[in-house]
Amino acid sequence: MLNTIYRLTAPRTIEPVVVSQDSTGKVIVRPTYLSICNADQRYYQGTRSKEVLDKKLPMALIHEGIGRVVSDNTGAFQPGDIVVMLPNAPTEQDEFIAENYLRSSRFCGSGFDGFMQESMILPPERAVLLPQDVNCEVAAFTELVSVATHAISRFDIIAHGRRERIGVWGDGNMGYIVSLLLHTRYPDAKIVVFGRNESKLHDFTFADETHLVDDVSGVELVDHAFECAGGEGSVAAIEQIIDRINPEGTVSLLGVSENNVPINTRMVLEKGLRLFGSSRSGREDFEATVQLYHEHPEVLDYLAALVCSVNEARQISDITAAFEADIRKPMGKTVIRWNM
Repeated sequence: MLNTIYRLTAPRTIEPVVVSQDSTGKVIVRPTYLSICNADQRYYQGTRSKEVLDKKLPMALIHEGIGRVVSDNTGAFQPGDIVVMLPNAPTEQDEFIAENYLRSSRFCGSGFDGFMQESMILPPERAVLLPQDVNCEVAAFTELVSVATHAISRFDIIAHGRRERIGVWGDGNMGYIVSLLLHTRYPDAKIVVFGRNESKLHDFTFADETHLVDDVSGVELVDHAFECAGGEGSVAAIEQIIDRINPEGTVSLLGVSENNVPINTRMVLEKGLRLFGSSRSGREDFEATVQLYHEHPEVLDYLAALVCSVNEARQISDITAAFEADIRKPMGKTVIRWNM
């Protein structure tokens, strides 16, 4: 079948290309709601290195999105079903390494075409059914929620059982989602959020405590911590976590930084800390996230607070307008209602 793909060919330049694709044994999904990620912006604005841009462009952006099933000759879905599309496409299975860490996996919007397409032609295992009445604007960034789900599931295995106080460093989107999911998963634990912006911290209404990072002298230590700051903020966040965590605590690293981050290994050793990183997610994490939507519908209500704007896309200029608006947003997610 013929399919139109909207590829970024150079920073801030999106061009359509029509390609022929084989849909045999695949699910054809019409994207309906997409969400812009910071990783998409690094490509769109051209802030990745020239070497990376030369290697990966032209490429369709976006790895967060949902769609409506058009047809499925595998019998897994019915036409009209609303599904979340999985951006990670593993090419092998490993007994010990999860699909999102296999170096052979292909990831949409990172070297391979993302969801900015007329239709997505997917293996049935690369889509997960959503409730028909789901808030589509929120469901658009289910991929981001699944990343938090993945990190918490790993924490559940790695961390020791004393979880009276769990700290989250970062007052952005990831910090908000991780804090919310921790609050839901560990209702008896105190969720303590540390951030730089007081107005953002006011939105963490489900947290037990919120603190500005420059005023923590009297704050009780935490048993475990999640670093969700990312960027240049990772340095200060990790340094403060090591200082404000109890011995033998576990630190989950989620913030992405383009530069190397120094770590006070002396105190890591002295306190016997465990540091682990998490990136992306797999099918099990998407399924667990959708199950969370079913069991705790209030989570969707809290996540709705992250929807900063919803932008209609009917032509290429609408796509670039959405990306430009996303650059200027104070916080939250920019959602695209996809009608290309």
